[in-house]
Amino acid sequence: MVNIRKLESDLWESADLLRAGSKLTSNQYCMPVLGLIFLRYAYSRFKLVEKEILKNRPVRGGRVLPVEASDFVSKSALFLPREAQYEYLVNLPADIASAELTNQSGHTMNSLGEVVNNAMELVEAQSEQLTGVLPKDYTIFSDELLAELLRIFNNSALDEVGGDVIGRIYEYFLNKFAKNIAQDDGVFFTPKSLVKMIVNILEPQGGVLLDPACGSGGMFVQTGDFVNAAGMEANAAMTFYGQEKVEYNAQLCLMNMAVHGLNGLIKSGDEANTFYHDAHNLDGCCDYVMANPPFNVDKVNSESAQSAGRLPFGLPSVNKAKEVGNANYLWISYFYSYLNERGRAGFVMASSATDSSGKDRDIRQKLVESGHVDVMVSVGNNFFYTKSLPCSLWFFDKGKPEALRDKVLFIDARNYYTVVDRTLNEWSEWQLKNLNAIVWLYRGETEKYAALLEEYRAVLGNAAFSQRAEELSAEINTLRDEAKKAVAEAAKREKKKVQADYDQRLAALEETLTTAKEAVWLYEKFGDGEYRDVLGLCKAASLAEITEKGYSLTPGAYVGVAPVEDDGVDFAQRMGEIHRELLELQKESHELMEAISRNWEEMGL
Repeated sequence: MVNIRKLESDLWESADLLRAGSKLTSNQYCMPVLGLIFLRYAYSRFKLVEKEILKNRPVRGGRVLPVEASDFVSKSALFLPREAQYEYLVNLPADIASAELTNQSGHTMNSLGEVVNNAMELVEAQSEQLTGVLPKDYTIFSDELLAELLRIFNNSALDEVGGDVIGRIYEYFLNKFAKNIAQDDGVFFTPKSLVKMIVNILEPQGGVLLDPACGSGGMFVQTGDFVNAAGMEANAAMTFYGQEKVEYNAQLCLMNMAVHGLNGLIKSGDEANTFYHDAHNLDGCCDYVMANPPFNVDKVNSESAQSAGRLPFGLPSVNKAKEVGNANYLWISYFYSYLNERGRAGFVMASSATDSSGKDRDIRQKLVESGHVDVMVSVGNNFFYTKSLPCSLWFFDKGKPEALRDKVLFIDARNYYTVVDRTLNEWSEWQLKNLNAIVWLYRGETEKYAALLEEYRAVLGNAAFSQRAEELSAEINTLRDEAKKAVAEAAKREKKKVQADYDQRLAALEETLTTAKEAVWLYEKFGDGEYRDVLGLCKAASLAEITEKGYSLTPGAYVGVAPVEDDGVDFAQRMGEIHRELLELQKESHELMEAISRNWEEMGL
């Protein structure tokens, strides 16, 4: 599994090189670096798709037919001419002039910067939507510095990281070098597990998808993956539209989509400020809306927002300066308004919006009474890479079946996650599926739940999930004891190898145990496939219940608090033990201070 933090750290090395070797500002060098990351990531995907194409490649005259650009189009991937392939660039000689290379115009290239510029032009020629997007100012770097950057980004981890890697790395750069930009524009990257949750619950199958705050395009990438995995071709099934006020982000979005073989129309700049413009004229036309808008934006001109429309429930509160002081409900209104008569929306929103008062509450009441609020999910802290704030996921469905029109499914997932490190949490793949399974059962889609149980059994066997978890725990404990003994008995020069072998076996067992625990988590709550409210986790609340709670959409207000499981520890006994431990530590502390004092006296200090 790729350590994304290590990957970011490696890229940080490149930023240090840039800072030391050039006089560029962070804004100036951010894009050229991301261009190299794009090229490297594009190359890894190119090689992957090329391998697939060559599996069944026709043979003519005893030779396999070479791959062509059209082969990659059919696979939703970007074709790279040889001179734009990363392996070609990273293996060029130090003396570029001696290689006598020429660019597209036939001019001789005398620097590595010119060669990389030419590579970017060749890539742009393969994708109409990339025209004018990729950076082509690499001659500002010395050949030595640029060659070192190419080497740094020739990192095998980029072959393994899927999803919106460019956006993740871009945000890392913003956080390190351009914090002012990130704060001014409300830019922070949407974590992959949140995006996946949105896509999984919306289940896009075809039609128009709009992200009116599209950032680096993560929603498009995950939708493309979802649609392709369902056996469809994303570009044929979906039409992607994006608006993004920050032009840097829009460039990244186009780069990100291109490397995933996706086509889309992305507008940026002032005309793409969603508060004042419906840049694609899509009001009431979208099958799907997905977004992670900036939270709690203030100073939005209310008159301009009013005249821009898409406010079916009216404006939120306006201050004396005729400004909307908190734009959360502008966004929420837009997402609802963009949907067609059967459209679905899923978006990230500040947790405070589920219970805010004043005109926000009036808008929320109208939303609830429409019958189109589908699912609400509370997300805990530390899901964002540079922010620790909690958030909520909102889902609208204008095509809800009549039986669910007066209900909303509330899920409180604040205590359900995987810890990545001290400052980052996420949902694992199994956890994403488990949360999705609650929605399936609520919707009556029991066949999908049954298929998930079969996935678990394919990994764990046909034994009861709880029994398998106990067996795996016992196996792990036995193997640990065996490992300890084997390492102790091994020759000195063999100890590390023996330990590494056991570590690998233990890691595999622990991964399977984690899967078993997730299976137990799901099966204990929903058995063979029947939705039920689970205290502390989920509740299908009626319109009457929501009305009674003042139209709050906070999951915690409905699901209640899960009972605390007895851990088998005698509280009074444990407190006594802790007290004795504390007294012992205090005694050791006094003894240490006395020893230090004596030492100082002996030294005459």
